[in-house]
Amino acid sequence: MSSIRRAAARFRWFWREASGEAAYDRYVAHARARDPRADVLGRREFERRRMDAREADPREGFRCC
Repeated sequence: MSSIRRAAARFRWFWREASGEAAYDRYVAHARARDPRADVLGRREFERRRMDAREADPREGFRCC
């Protein structure tokens, strides 16, 4: 049973990294580490700014999918 849990945990980690979902968690951890009382962006605003930055970067180019 523990091997199934380990495999599921690895898959979950991989999926969160590949989909970019873990980026928000890293942002919050980083912001809290620098200043525990700092206001952090909400998830929607974080994703909006992240997407704007990706679209503005000429190396990335615009990708619809």
